[in-house]
Formats: sequence, structure tokens, C-alpha cells
Amino acid sequence: MLRTSLRSLAKPASRVSLRYYSSYPLSTTVTLPNGKSYEQPTGLFINNEFVPSKQHKTFEVINPATEEEICHVYEARKEDVDDAVDAAEKAFKGSWSTADPAIRGKALWNLAELLEAHKDTLAAIESLDNGKALQLAHGDVALVINYIRSCAGWADKLTGQYIDTGDTHHTYTKREPIGVCGQIIPWNFPLLMWSWKVGPALAAGNTVVLKTAESTPLSALYASQLVKEAGIPAGVVNIVSGFGKITGDAIASHPKIKKLAFTGSTATGRHIMKVAADSNLKKVTLELGGKSANIVFDDADVKTAISALVAGIFYNSGEVCSAGSRVFVQEGIYEEILKEFKAAAETLKVGDPFDLSTFQGAQTSQMQLNKILGYVDIAHQEGGRLITGGERLGNKGFFVKPTIFADVTPDMRAYKEEIFGPFAVITPFKTADEVIELANDSEYGLAAGVHTKSIDTATYVSNKLEAGSVWINTYNDFHQMVPFGGYKQSGIGREMGAQALDNYTQWKAVRIGLQKPT
Repeated sequence: MLRTSLRSLAKPASRVSLRYYSSYPLSTTVTLPNGKSYEQPTGLFINNEFVPSKQHKTFEVINPATEEEICHVYEARKEDVDDAVDAAEKAFKGSWSTADPAIRGKALWNLAELLEAHKDTLAAIESLDNGKALQLAHGDVALVINYIRSCAGWADKLTGQYIDTGDTHHTYTKREPIGVCGQIIPWNFPLLMWSWKVGPALAAGNTVVLKTAESTPLSALYASQLVKEAGIPAGVVNIVSGFGKITGDAIASHPKIKKLAFTGSTATGRHIMKVAADSNLKKVTLELGGKSANIVFDDADVKTAISALVAGIFYNSGEVCSAGSRVFVQEGIYEEILKEFKAAAETLKVGDPFDLSTFQGAQTSQMQLNKILGYVDIAHQEGGRLITGGERLGNKGFFVKPTIFADVTPDMRAYKEEIFGPFAVITPFKTADEVIELANDSEYGLAAGVHTKSIDTATYVSNKLEAGSVWINTYNDFHQMVPFGGYKQSGIGREMGAQALDNYTQWKAVRIGLQKPT
């Protein structure tokens, strides 16, 4: 769900301020909009300690709701990544990869307990740093806790098997960790993506060097201080803040990193894969972009369908890679759905993320806001019918009104291209086969939704959709035991569920020749 943009590999945005300090603090007190304060780590987390970067270079972190500085954090460069990798390699070759799996499971369980104890602070940091509504941030943190607990349970279940090949050999397989894993996470779900990467890697016995998104580094840094307290050894988890073109490329090309996981745009994923191949043919998993279809049939329960359409495109301010951004409505209820969807969008509260009645907070950056508004102009020019929204809300903070365009056709850019904001396009259809063809006519294949009372329709359509997740009469409905990932250019590999562990293990076959005793 969940992604970064080309910004990760571009030069820093104009809003980012870079500074050099001889002794910038390794933590700073941050006062939240609700009046509460907490201590925010600002250093790089290497070998279970927060340390300054070697160049003592920091960058600014901005509150998207106010456009004001929250703090600075240290920026990692190649030499800092080298230090983190060395620490991770030492920890991997030490006791972590060969320890009783139950020990790893207990440490992850401890981490989940600590995350739960700090859940209110973590949700507040996520809202402050990302701009998302606090009520939704609480949901993110709940899934983080559940997922880390789930990974704790998997730690001692990664078993091999005995293979009967006759009495001349003793043959078995075992699953082993890969080594040091490089991980690059996005800005739209910073803490959730931290958990999706760190959890399965550690459960399988790997160690990690993880780069946060430059615009949202705070929650991962805060959570990482709990790693040491949970009993996870030094060097197992290393967190570096920085920019994609420098820090990200240093991770992707590092010869000691054996596995690379990236969540972000398809274009950046393509670059990451090339860099990984050119270095040491790292095993790569990618969770990339989407332009997902959300399909409403004539027999759908309108109230349930509208709720799912809202969750599909306006949840998390639309900054969700699995967002149901292409809405297809069968002709019989097309105008009714337009009317009800418009009414629902216009009743959503957009604004202060710390107001618990707010559903849609700020976009994460000025760049993202500008991109959304640019697609509004494009949709107008190409003949789309604006139903609601399409403009900035207020003049401070990166807020935009929930936007719906109707009568959008497959040749329009707003229909084909990922916008990554609260921007839905609606297209009518006649038959199930027609909408299946429309839905599948995309370079992406991350998710889809189907809304109908007919189990026949739901089964027929979901079986034919080229998407990694299909939600029936719901949308953006995640569970820690259900795998998530894409078809086509939406990625390689899966997050969550048993399938996530496949990304972080490798199979070894052992075959022993036996001699008949004399």
C-alpha cells in the first residue's frame, strides 16, 4: 500500500533545508499539537546506539499540516551505510542467525509489547510527521503491533522436511536466513512499512539496514529505540535516514547486502532492481505502484459500496498504492452512485490531523499537493466531469478537497496514471466481461474491489482480475495473516502472511549417502 515516489531518488525538494552541525543533539524534545511532549531521537540507529552521521549533516523534517519545522535528523551517507552494514554483518555472523528460533520469537514479542505500551506516542508521531488523520494513525499502529506479534509466532515455524529418496540416502531440506537485508521504505505508511520489513527479516534470522523516507523518518527512529529494550542484540536492526539518490543507492549497491526490499514507485523500483543486479545480484522484492479498479455492480448494496469507495480512495488522504482510484459503476446505478459518492465525499472532514473527527489530513508534501492539483487541470482539459473537490483547502498546510471526476475514459491520463491522492475517476460499464477487460488493461495489478450481492458475480470477476488482492464488498481491508503484493508492474514478492517469510529465507537441500553396515 504503500509507497514512495521518484522523489526518493531525486535531489532534495526545495522545502528541505540541509545544515552542518558540529554537535547537533542526538535527541530533541518535540511538543505535539495536543500539548504533550516526547523525546525524539534524531541520530542514526547503528549497533543499538543513536550516533551522528560522519559528516554531521542534518536535514529538516516538516509538519505537513502547518508547513513548520518539527526538527532536524542526521543524514546518512555512504560511509554511514558502510558502518551500519558492518554492524549488521557482525550480528548476523554472531548469534542471531543461529540462535534458537524461540529466542528470536521472544525478542519480537517483547518488541510488540513495547510498541503497544508506546502506541499513543507512535500514532501521534505518525500523524505529526506524515499529516495523516490521528484516528487513522491509531489504526496503522494497531496493525504494526499485530504484525510484529505475528512475526514472533513465525520465528520457530520455518521448518524444512525429510524427503524419502530410498534407503541409500538420508535427504532433508532446511530454511536458512539470507544475511544482511537492505530495506527502503516509503513516506505514506512509515511505521507500518518499518514493521512489514523488519518483522519477517528478524523472524527468519536476518539482520537489517533500513532507510526511512526523507520526509517521514521520525516514527521509525522512535520505534527503533525500543529494539534494544526488547532484547534484540546490537547490529540486528540499523536505521539510517537519508535521501534515495545517496543513501538508497548506497544500500542497493552494497556488496555485503544479500537481500533488498523496496516499497515505492514502479519507476524507482525498476532503478533499484538494476542497481541490485549490477552489484551482486541481490535477491529483490518490490511493492510498487497501482491504479486499482473498484467495481460496483447494479445489485450492490449502495450504502456498503459507498463506504468502500470512500475507504478505497480517501483513506490516508489517498496516499495508498492500493487505492481504488479507478471506479467502475454499472450503468443501471451510475447516476445514483455519483450522487451518493459526491454527498459522502463532501461530508468528510478534512483538516487538522489531531482532531479525532478528521478523516482526511494533509498530503505529505508540497510536491504531492502540486501533483494532485496538476492532475485536476489535466482532467478538466481532457473532458472529465468534475463532481466535487478539485481544489486546495485553505492556504496553510498541504490540504486538498476530496476530488471526483466522472465520465472518464481509458485514454485520459487521470485514468491511466497513478496520482497518489484523494482523486477518484469514474467510468460506466455494461457487463462483467467488459469491466474485467477495462480493469485488467493497466500496467499495474496491485489490488481491486468488487461490490455485488451475487456470489457468482463476485467469484467470476475476482478470479479473472489481474490483481494481487481482491476485496469483495470492502476495500483497503488488511490483516496481518493475509499476504499483500502485486501482479505485473506492481511488484515482486508479498508482504505479511506466511508468504512474507519466503522473501527472507533460502532453501538448502542436504543429501547424505548411506552405507550398508557390515
